[in-house]
Amino acid sequence: MTRSAAREIAVHLIYAVQCTGEPVQTVLEGRFDEAYYPQLSGENDVYSDRPGNKQQAYIRGVVEGVCSKQAELEDFLKQYSIGWNVSRISRLARAIMELAMYEALYVEDVPMNVAIHEAVKLAQKYEEPETVAFVNGILGAFSRDRKPEA
Repeated sequence: MTRSAAREIAVHLIYAVQCTGEPVQTVLEGRFDEAYYPQLSGENDVYSDRPGNKQQAYIRGVVEGVCSKQAELEDFLKQYSIGWNVSRISRLARAIMELAMYEALYVEDVPMNVAIHEAVKLAQKYEEPETVAFVNGILGAFSRDRKPEA
């Protein structure tokens, strides 16, 4: 399984936690059950392979991280979504942006440009073009504010 596929699964899990209100550990345990992937493989090709140990560790780490840093990530969304009420942003778009911001800030082996590129690709898969542009704009502004001083 690729990191991109693991990232997509992580977005689904972040979305699930936010929509259901279930504890993050409950969602993670349910989604890593061996019976879960065959059931969903017909609906989404990302579930055709169950994540290996390395990918499960990545998924667990980022999902738990996004959930633990929820207030900080929401503050970034509020800061950069000028003229928008954050509650109007689709939950999936929020999950995509939160994962990208979390990776950029806290996952050492994910450069900012990779986190943003992967987020835009995910948005293109699941969202309308206007939302993709919105995601790209928010993450672009977030990235520009984090460039090191020259």
